[in-house]
Amino acid sequence: MTSTPTSTRTVRDWRLWLALATVYLVWGSTYLAIRVMVETIPPLLGSGVRFLVAGAVLYPFLLARRGWAGVRVPARQVGASALVGLLFLAGGTGLVTVAERDVPSGLAAVLVAAMPLVVVLLRRLAGERVPRATALGVAAGFAGVGVLVLPGNPAPEAGWLGLVLILVANVSMAVASFASSRLPVPGDTLVATALELLAAGAALCLGGLLAGEAAHLELQRLSGASLAALAYLVVAGSLVAYTAYVWLLANAPVSQATTHTHVNPVVAVALGWLILHERVTLATLAGAALIVGSVAVVVRHESATVEAEEESETVP
Repeated sequence: MTSTPTSTRTVRDWRLWLALATVYLVWGSTYLAIRVMVETIPPLLGSGVRFLVAGAVLYPFLLARRGWAGVRVPARQVGASALVGLLFLAGGTGLVTVAERDVPSGLAAVLVAAMPLVVVLLRRLAGERVPRATALGVAAGFAGVGVLVLPGNPAPEAGWLGLVLILVANVSMAVASFASSRLPVPGDTLVATALELLAAGAALCLGGLLAGEAAHLELQRLSGASLAALAYLVVAGSLVAYTAYVWLLANAPVSQATTHTHVNPVVAVALGWLILHERVTLATLAGAALIVGSVAVVVRHESATVEAEEESETVP
C-alpha cells in the first residue's frame, strides 16, 4: 500500500487551514458589518449590490487573465452555480441581512450556528453514514452556542420575524452546502464563485426593487460607516471569504466546511466586546471553549477520515 506523499499532504493541510481561518475570522466580522450597513442602506439592495459588485469585479478579472476559453463553462454548470448562489447567498446571507435590521449581530451569528445540524440531518436523510465523532462535535458546538444565551449572559431582544428569517436562511444555506458537492458546478473555484455572486446579486437587487426599497433610498442620508461596511462586505466578505468557502466545499467534507458557524459567533461576540464594549461573562468564555473545541474535533476527525479513504484507494 502506498500513501499520500508528505509534501502533498502538507500543502493540502496548509490550504485547508488557511481557508478555514479566512472563513472563520472574516465571516465572523461580517455580522457586525451587516448590522452597520443596514443602519442607512436597505438590506435587499445593500446585499444585492454587495454580491453584484463582487461578481462584476471577479468575472471580468478572470476573463482578462484567462480569455473566454478560461471562463466558459457548460450551461448546466452555469445553472448549478446560479442555484447554489441563490440558495446560499440570496436565500441565506440575504435573509440574514434583512433580519439584522431587528436582530443584533451577535445573536444572528449564534442562530446561524445551527446550520451544521441541518447539514447532518440532510446527510442522514440521503442515506449517508455520519461518523459519531462528527455528530458529537456538531452537538458540542451547538451546546456551546446555547451556553452563550443562558441566563446571566442574555441575548438582546429581537423581533420574531427576524428570528424566523434567520431560521429559514439556515435551511437555505444548509441545502446549498449539502447540494454543492452533488451538483455539476464548475471545477474552477473562482469561476464558480463569480457565477454564484452574479446570480445572487441580480436576484437580491430585483427583490429589493420589487419590495420598493429604491423609493426609500436617500443617498444624502447614507452614512460613511454604512458605506465603509458595504465596501468591507464586498471585498472581504464576498471576494475573499466566499471564495475560500467555495474552495472548502470542493476540497473538504461538508461537515468540516460548515464548522465556521461554530466559530463565527465567538468572533462576533469578541468584536462586540472590543468595539461596542459589550460585557463578556464566564458563560461567554465557556461557550467559546465548547465551540472551538468542537471545531477541532470535527476538523481532525474529518481530515483523518479523508486521508484514510485516499490511502485505501491506492491499494492495488
